[in-house]
Amino acid sequence: MHSIISSLPWQPKLLKRAAVLSVAGFSLIPLTVSAQQADDNASSWGLGLAVVTSQKPYTGIDRDNKVLPILSYENRYVRLSGPELAFKLPGYRFSESNRLNFSVISKYDFTDYEQSDAAILNGMQDRDGGFWTGFKAEWQNDLADISGEILTEVAGDSEGNIMNFGIERTWHFAEQYMFTPRIVVSLLDKKYIDYYYGVTAEEVTTDRAYYKGEAGVNVEIGARVGYMFKQKHFIFFDASVTSLASEIKDSPLVDRSTENRVFLGYIYNF
Repeated sequence: MHSIISSLPWQPKLLKRAAVLSVAGFSLIPLTVSAQQADDNASSWGLGLAVVTSQKPYTGIDRDNKVLPILSYENRYVRLSGPELAFKLPGYRFSESNRLNFSVISKYDFTDYEQSDAAILNGMQDRDGGFWTGFKAEWQNDLADISGEILTEVAGDSEGNIMNFGIERTWHFAEQYMFTPRIVVSLLDKKYIDYYYGVTAEEVTTDRAYYKGEAGVNVEIGARVGYMFKQKHFIFFDASVTSLASEIKDSPLVDRSTENRVFLGYIYNF
């Protein structure tokens, strides 16, 4: 396991260019069959590739297209899913299909830009992604999977805080096909929005007014379709649209009310 992780480009600068999942959207693709659901003493890991295309809301910015590696691992103590690492805490099982899970999580946020990305950003200081850590709770039941998490940026970039609340349900067809719609509500504090969408006094131009960001709420709607064959191979398609908070839409850097992201990927489960 260690040799696999160390052979991939997980350093911060390359992480910004090799995102599989984003903090702001939390499209949590199940990269492997949950080891805990199958056997509390089992482990599982997967390796694959994904094509990702996304559109940020900044004025004049091009659509971003990438081919990315996927790495996942899970046992009774930890879960690695793309750039997210979770350390599992004791939970509570009401029944086989009804349980509460808790974890301490750490992840990298790929929300960033460079001034060369779009004309509106010329003369702006580059905004970096950040390392986030926090607490997550999940309630898995017969009707839906409900989750909530609180995250704080600890690398000293935005120094912001995010709270995410999500609900999704998975339907299985013919044992090999799955369909999972979801909705995620993200509460972004003023430090986060001001860092990525604000304009400081030093960055003001005739075409770019001063802007101080305030706290706001994003709402993501998405769906995932998956197909597993021969118990090892998993192909998935995931698409989402996020309705941006008015505090983001009011920024002089932004000319869109939504952002979107599409994944197409393949994973081999070992």
